[in-house]
Amino acid sequence: MSAMRGAAAYARGAGAYARVGVESSVMSASPHQLIVLLFDGAQASIRAARIHMQAGNVAEKGKAISKALDIVNNGLMAALDAERGGEIAGRLASLYDYISRLLLAANRHNDQQSLDQAETLLDDVASAWREIGGQATGE
Repeated sequence: MSAMRGAAAYARGAGAYARVGVESSVMSASPHQLIVLLFDGAQASIRAARIHMQAGNVAEKGKAISKALDIVNNGLMAALDAERGGEIAGRLASLYDYISRLLLAANRHNDQQSLDQAETLLDDVASAWREIGGQATGE
């Protein structure tokens, strides 16, 4: 029993450490880096969803997809500036909407192909976003 308590305490400690690391990253990030963190979070959630889907863990798959949806809809989509971004912002909004629908289909139908397609689209946009950041900072 004490070994289980020790493991649980370790897990809580590791979780707290991870949250502090994420919070520190967010607090010190530029607006561009914040978007990169959103992409990273969405991609990590999709990878977790795939693992849970393959293991047949429906509840955890749903949580992971919900987290990815939250990041896409309330993070990436909300960060778009239609006024300053013009046509590009409009196209990204349409793409994020499509990615959200793919994630919903993946969750509802246990469809790994939809999950894969959502991940590929996010990877493409994230890669372009990272490249823009590198050009802006001269990296």
